[in-house]
Amino acid sequence: MTLLRSIFGLASALVLFSALAVGTGSSAPAQDPKNTIYLDTKDGRIVIALRPDLAPKHVAQIEALTKRGFYDGIVFHRVIDGFMAQTGDPTGTGMGKSDLPNIPAEFSSEPFKRGTVGMARSQDPDSANSQFFITFGDASFLNNKYTVVGQVVSGMDVVDKIKKGAKENNGSVTAPDKIIKMQIAADAVPAPAAAKAK
Repeated sequence: MTLLRSIFGLASALVLFSALAVGTGSSAPAQDPKNTIYLDTKDGRIVIALRPDLAPKHVAQIEALTKRGFYDGIVFHRVIDGFMAQTGDPTGTGMGKSDLPNIPAEFSSEPFKRGTVGMARSQDPDSANSQFFITFGDASFLNNKYTVVGQVVSGMDVVDKIKKGAKENNGSVTAPDKIIKMQIAADAVPAPAAAKAK
């Protein structure tokens, strides 16, 4: 009976330890907080894992602008249902950019799928600057034509809630949603909802 209790106690401890480990894992920060972006909107937090292995120059520019607070308050000026949500233009017109230089294209074989983050540009492949977009679904027609800079790893439900524009108006949004705060995970403060819960 004592042996049975010991075995039961050990089994219970292992189950508890496993549950704690799983619980911790689900709320743990991304593996590389220096290359993870927290993008907060009115509907919650979007977590983006940046890919410096695919696009080191683009990622460096996004991180530099994020550290400056450049993206805070910028709207999602072009949002096409079923395609993508675009932001990063300080003028909100689709024509604006930061004061940093444009970046040469860093195209890769990484596919555009649901939650892919890519850099927006003009017809010139080397014209990306500060604008980026998040795809709502498969966008494989963009493969090898636009630079992939990251992937949404949490918060696609938040992305799906971003206010859409009219397709006939190229996705231009009236009274658009905006980025409340965008920060690098390594430098981050708690999400607004988490802060209120405390």
